Amino acid sequence: MSRREQIRMDESEVLAFLAEERTLTCATAGPRGWPHLMPLWYVLRPDPGGSRGVRVWSWTYAASQKVRNLERDPRATVQVETGETYDQLRGVMFECEVVIHRELADVSALGGLIMARYSVPRGTEPPVELPAEAAEMVEAQAAKRVGLEFVELRRASWDHRKLGGIY
Repeated sequence: MSRREQIRMDESEVLAFLAEERTLTCATAGPRGWPHLMPLWYVLRPDPGGSRGVRVWSWTYAASQKVRNLERDPRATVQVETGETYDQLRGVMFECEVVIHRELADVSALGGLIMARYSVPRGTEPPVELPAEAAEMVEAQAAKRVGLEFVELRRASWDHRKLGGIY
């Protein structure tokens, strides 16, 4: 078995990893052709097409450079990674087409999910409902934002812990 196969994560490992981590890096094609890399908070939502169990979603300012880039070219590469030493490196990279959602109700609902997830420490179940103050903040922010739905086309994953310290 190749090293690539040894360190690949299966579907359940990828989903657990994405549920555990909190920041993705999104790469879009900038206006001068250079990769434009930006961090985003994200949530996992059911895949409406059912081909994968979940899709990665995020939100960002509608006037941001990444949105301008995606309007011109809807392709993005996103990566979630962790690990301090080589033997602990884990990550997932998706090549995606990105659907930009602008409907205020959809963006607001997405913002609520994101704020709920990040309002509690890692590993803690988010609240079902945001406190009124937080919900008002999300509603105000949603008017300036868009939702980003990352539709996975190709994936690579790695978990160097599977090598057992042997490289």
